[in-house]
Amino acid sequence: MTILAEATTIDYWPLFILLVGVAWVVIGITKFRLHPFLTLILAAFLVGLMTGPLPELTPENKGLYHDRVELKESSGEPTSDLIKAIKWSLLGFGNTAGGIGLVVALAAIIGTCMMKSGAADRVVRSLMKLFGQENAGLVLLLSGFLLSIPVFFDTVFFLLIPLARALALRTGKNYTFYVMAMAGAGAITHSMVPPTPGPLMIADGLGLDLGHAMIAGLVASILPAILVLKMAGWFDRKYAIPMREVAGASSEDLRAIVDKKDSELPPLILAALPIALPVLIISSVSVLKLLMKSADEASPLATEGFLDFFEYLAFFGNPNVAMTLAAAVALYTLSREITKGSSKGKLSEKLSKSLEGPLGTAGVIILITGAGGAFGGMIRLAGVGDVIGAMAQEFDISYVLLAWLATAIVRIAQGSATVAMITGVGLMSAVIGDGSSLPYHPLYVFLAIGFGSITLSWMNDSGFWVVQKLSGFTEKETLQTWSVLLTAIALLGLLITLLGSTFLPLI
Repeated sequence: MTILAEATTIDYWPLFILLVGVAWVVIGITKFRLHPFLTLILAAFLVGLMTGPLPELTPENKGLYHDRVELKESSGEPTSDLIKAIKWSLLGFGNTAGGIGLVVALAAIIGTCMMKSGAADRVVRSLMKLFGQENAGLVLLLSGFLLSIPVFFDTVFFLLIPLARALALRTGKNYTFYVMAMAGAGAITHSMVPPTPGPLMIADGLGLDLGHAMIAGLVASILPAILVLKMAGWFDRKYAIPMREVAGASSEDLRAIVDKKDSELPPLILAALPIALPVLIISSVSVLKLLMKSADEASPLATEGFLDFFEYLAFFGNPNVAMTLAAAVALYTLSREITKGSSKGKLSEKLSKSLEGPLGTAGVIILITGAGGAFGGMIRLAGVGDVIGAMAQEFDISYVLLAWLATAIVRIAQGSATVAMITGVGLMSAVIGDGSSLPYHPLYVFLAIGFGSITLSWMNDSGFWVVQKLSGFTEKETLQTWSVLLTAIALLGLLITLLGSTFLPLI
């Protein structure tokens, strides 16, 4: 039996399976209020059952989860379709969770340590001094942009909203501008730049080099960040939303950090290192790899000495190693702050308590992402990729547009950007395979999925409520500003991706 077989006509049954699977994800999360992990893993089982007779998990067949290979029959005893669907789903779950689990956990550690040690606040204050208070909006934008690379968006917003409120109190104006500049920039890198879990999972699902994904995400985020700055100013002039009293806008420890003197915060280099270290090392390895491919034998890049050096650099540029180093620096910074005025005997206990919450959150994200990998794997196994690929060729549909639309629809329907990215990458990895048949680099599909996940944050999105509650906006004001802003970012991102794939294919 061959599920991914060549066909002279298009069989639309796999497409129906896809629609049922996506509909279940949306209904399960929005109507039945099931946890995304349960919803996605059940969706994987459902797709497996609807696919029909499945093969056994032979070593040859397992390649389907990495490449588009032809399935082979097993000579062993037959197994029920339900058991096969569960086995295949768990294979996808394990592959996905194993690929990103450590990096997600390390990102949670880095974010927590930067927040609690005051390192994140040190970065913000240094930017404020560099650009001046008159450019406070730009400072908050840069802060949100940079901190959302290793730190979860909700954490960044919790950290920066007290600064936005303090600035508004000090200047007596521009509160809407400060909030939108900071939040909009954070939303961009949260969806576009690894090692944030969403874009990390997209890069892994498409088989992309992580350094290339980092560089592409950062470059593609520049114009949307400028758009955020312009639209934030326009919102401020149009609506001039006042700063209102907000209960519980931040926890006491965050307020204590914001109120600290500069001398009580970590040094700038130490504070910024957890952000800069993984980005610089991983990106450097990727850039050098590209240069080495085109270097001739007489080039310094081809010498034995450089190759020996590159071997060591490549080790430290491995995402797991680079993030481990960054987490070690962040932990050291937090330990350094904890031991100021405290007995060293309590250090391990305090560190452990500080990391319990974020590691628990990371565990949930890993479960959800792994379940999304199972769902994506079963979509691939059902032959959806062949059907959509054939339709895209027959009707001349751009894969970039397809990736953006599929992700945006799921995002609007069920709210979660992460679930939208998981669904989008599961679909597109099934469609494009290893990407070798594309007329442009698969990085453009990565960008399309990321920008599609930003589309229209509204009342079914937890991020909508984080922004609304902590800023003191009304629901209507949040829809008029936050929702409009994110949709504009997504549309601009789609335009950038379409133009880039057309005029700069990178192949």
